[in-house]
Amino acid sequence: MMASPMALPLADCSVRAGFPSPAGDFHAKRLDIAEMLVQHPQATYLLRVAGLSMKEYGIDEGDLIVVDRALEARHGCIVVAILDNEFTVKMLHQVNGLFRLKAGNRTYPDIVPKEGQTLEIWGVVTACVKRFAR
Repeated sequence: MMASPMALPLADCSVRAGFPSPAGDFHAKRLDIAEMLVQHPQATYLLRVAGLSMKEYGIDEGDLIVVDRALEARHGCIVVAILDNEFTVKMLHQVNGLFRLKAGNRTYPDIVPKEGQTLEIWGVVTACVKRFAR
């Protein structure tokens, strides 16, 4: 299913997250959020996150993650992996050919594939979409 683009107004100013600045008139151009978030449309998927194992990386339960399967996963990338036929999102830690999937929550252990387990890096997480108000 192909979604039609929907360009939203992008204000030509920044919003301070520290001390307020005077509000003045601003100009707006239109921005298609998908154009900003998606580099490889045919290889990009949205997945909804379940669980709290990535909260220290800013990924919370219920967030949507943008996953690009065309990108090469490297050390330090947040990835979606398949471990023994189950999806998980973790940070890829790769040193000297050894892989570890690091949780972003100290109460969750890292995943180190054991002998006989299958691990596939399914895609690289490129963005996280949060929803605050409904």
